[in-house]
Amino acid sequence: MKATTGPSTLIEIPAGHDTLRGILGIPAKARGIVVFVHGHDSSSLSPRNRLVARLLFQHGFAILQADLTNMPLANRVSPPFHERDGLLQIANRLIAIVDWVGCNPGTSGLRIGLFGARSGAAAALIAAALRPSKIHAVVSRSGRTDLADDLLPEVQAPTLMLIGSKDQAIIDHNRKARDKMRCKPMIELIPGASHLFGEPGTLEQVASITCLWFQRTLAMCG
Repeated sequence: MKATTGPSTLIEIPAGHDTLRGILGIPAKARGIVVFVHGHDSSSLSPRNRLVARLLFQHGFAILQADLTNMPLANRVSPPFHERDGLLQIANRLIAIVDWVGCNPGTSGLRIGLFGARSGAAAALIAAALRPSKIHAVVSRSGRTDLADDLLPEVQAPTLMLIGSKDQAIIDHNRKARDKMRCKPMIELIPGASHLFGEPGTLEQVASITCLWFQRTLAMCG
């Protein structure tokens, strides 16, 4: 489906035997495009992601939010961390989206960034490792980035890991992931924030820092 400009366009993207449905928004003179990535225990309609997406759109970035699981949230079971089938399925669907963005006439000229939360951050890093020439930046929020395992050294895209300062388990996981990566990702702790950034003002900080990161890594010159 050819994308059109506007606040929100419904899109369908082929992914193997599946069809992924989502929403694409392209502002005038888009500076890049950010694809949002969720895990099995979340959805493309996450209010936290939508807040970040609104700010990015206001600052000139195209936004693509697609359902990567194709099933009701109530029926999803977060896969055990030692089983990667569900995570790899999401990563493969994300790669189909990235390939579509690169071929679609409305988005093919835009540099691609990924914003992944929780296990979706691991899927984003897997996709970045497998599509190094197409993915130019990654932001992880409360990410289980360590789940990307042996693909972490293959990530070339500049990577930012945003974590609540109270979320010690995720801090540990991200430090372990950083040690495996060659691209020297940045870890940014949000003071006073816990895992879901429910504390007043913390999610707004996530959105602001994310916007600055993509302005630095994706924004087109000229």
